[in-house]
Amino acid sequence: MDKDTKIEKKRISILGCGWLGFPLAQRLIGDDISSQVKGSTTSADKIEQFKAAGIDGFLFHLNPELSGEPTQITSFFDTDVLVIAIPPRLSKNEADFHPRQIQSVVDIIETSPVKEIIYVSSTSIYPDLNRIVTENDVKTPEQSASPAMVEAENLLIALRGKKTVSILRHGGLLGYNRIPGKYVKGQKDLTTGSIPVNYIHRDDAAGIIVKMIKEGIVNETFNIVAPQHPTRREIYEKSCVQFGWEVPTFVTPEITPAFKTISASKLSSFYTYDFRFPDPLEFHYEA
Repeated sequence: MDKDTKIEKKRISILGCGWLGFPLAQRLIGDDISSQVKGSTTSADKIEQFKAAGIDGFLFHLNPELSGEPTQITSFFDTDVLVIAIPPRLSKNEADFHPRQIQSVVDIIETSPVKEIIYVSSTSIYPDLNRIVTENDVKTPEQSASPAMVEAENLLIALRGKKTVSILRHGGLLGYNRIPGKYVKGQKDLTTGSIPVNYIHRDDAAGIIVKMIKEGIVNETFNIVAPQHPTRREIYEKSCVQFGWEVPTFVTPEITPAFKTISASKLSSFYTYDFRFPDPLEFHYEA
């Protein structure tokens, strides 16, 4: 019997069906893992786009409490798998904004049919430790360069026992119209050219989530980054040349810049995933 025929089809809801969430939804619809894919947005204009793609669209706001039509909220959370992919607002003026967003979601999850949760977090939580860093390096807000993100993670981790929760700490999400050279073209005397990058291509970010949903979500935290870590200088120069932009210039600072190299080895001990873009120097972009 073919292994895939044994897969139980799941209802999957994506809270924040945007730059990562929308292509993820498209992949799930084209896959035999889903019986229904629901996506939320804060823009009424996108509902028709969702419908055309076969995604059931829902209009919500998280400011920071979840607000929308009560029956819509109930319907959205009437699902098997919830992927939370909302871009966190982490301004110092509103340090608790994102944790409050997540608390609002947790309050609904607790009484919902949701069984499995994937939360898209970020490797920005790691301070520059000048070495390879792993998931164990940050578990509390006090250890983190972004305490609010860890607070949000921990609100969801507290659901373990009742729900299955995977935390995915994504590196810099790039690909397609997110091109690193775009943000530094023409700049002079950059001092961080020697720093290793911690990037993940959007195709792989989505592919890993699909893989996890298929093979089974686990109560673990994972770093999601490409296995290779070229320098910023290599990345910036190549992408600027590729699109005909003015290449930035670099200087060697008197003090070596602080850095971190994010390890993704834990992921490979749980899931067999073949990266489409293991090397950020070979990421696919479209200007």
